[in-house]
Amino acid sequence: MGKVFVCDHPLIQHKLTFIRDKETRTKDFRQLVDEVAMLMAYEITRDLSLKEVEVQTPVATANCKVMSGRMLGLVPILRAGLGMTDGILKLHPTAKVGHVGLYRDPESLQPVEYYTKLPTDVQERELIVIDPMLATGGSANAAIQVLKNNDCSQMKLMCLIASPEGVKAVQEAHPDVDIYVAAIDSHLNEKGYIIPGLGDAGDRLFGTK
Repeated sequence: MGKVFVCDHPLIQHKLTFIRDKETRTKDFRQLVDEVAMLMAYEITRDLSLKEVEVQTPVATANCKVMSGRMLGLVPILRAGLGMTDGILKLHPTAKVGHVGLYRDPESLQPVEYYTKLPTDVQERELIVIDPMLATGGSANAAIQVLKNNDCSQMKLMCLIASPEGVKAVQEAHPDVDIYVAAIDSHLNEKGYIIPGLGDAGDRLFGTK
């Protein structure tokens, strides 16, 4: 069963409060999401591999460490996942970015893939699937399955806010994927919105309704 990590650093929790606030304007909302994503990136990349190298400082030779092994790949779920991507890229500018686009079929209510574009070496990278909200888990599960269908094997899921129902759905469908969130909220309402949540992340990021 995949593990669930709640990133409870005080800076993350402080900024998440203003992300939730309905009075926060689009510009500030976008900036806060970007900042929290950057802070969460510290936690989600904690187990990246390192190797020792020798460098010459101005006064002596030093044995230091640099990242090694698999490089990062970021896969935001369109469109809301885009709002968190730049924050991670600020810390890991060499990461390559793929995209998975999904929409919900109005009759079946199931996610439908409409766009996928992945780096050519995606199978060789450790992937972070990005979506601000983990509500029912439908979109996250579908995106993860798209990646597995493309022979990707190492990935994590990164969200701002999750519902217990969404966490359970991902753990059952993809027990090999760890989940990183800033908060797990109370429940889903009858419309599938996380309570208390923050509303529609995509609309608040891009100023749409």
